[in-house]
Amino acid sequence: MMNQAHHLKTIAAHAAFDETEAAHQQAMLAFVARYGDFYKRTLSVGHVTSSAWIIDPTCCHALMLHHKKLNRWLQPGGHVEDDATVLESALREAQEETGIAELRTVSDAIFDIDIHTIPANKREAAHPHFDIRYLFEAALDDAPEISDESNEVRWFTLEEIPAINSEASIQRMILKTVHLKNNQR
Repeated sequence: MMNQAHHLKTIAAHAAFDETEAAHQQAMLAFVARYGDFYKRTLSVGHVTSSAWIIDPTCCHALMLHHKKLNRWLQPGGHVEDDATVLESALREAQEETGIAELRTVSDAIFDIDIHTIPANKREAAHPHFDIRYLFEAALDDAPEISDESNEVRWFTLEEIPAINSEASIQRMILKTVHLKNNQR
């Protein structure tokens, strides 16, 4: 079982990048405080999920996958399973969905927070994913492998990503990556 107090502290410690992310952060804090089983997929009002924003060491590329069910290019991620923390879930999902075992956790701190709706399907009604995203790094020569959940997985330059996914949360992570790159100098 995940530690609710730990996750509330981790979410509260996150420095939101903009007003949209700050609103997601506040909504996520309220959600996690209200539901002790915040991470369980069976929680029909929504649940916390984990994602991995994987960049190369130069902060110029990100690894994206083309999700089969959603038919969109996204960062790796998914549902929390038997993981002790959302960070562990993000790492597991990233390794499963990219085949890259050598992922380096850039920080234990949350990289991004987003809330988005997953459309209804045969098994579930539409519901929100309270997505906590962590930053990981991998070498560009680490060739990713396609998982059962994807049509394709590959590296894109940050400049290429808006053409495949122009969602605000993806653009926000690109901006954060550029900021990170500029502050490494």
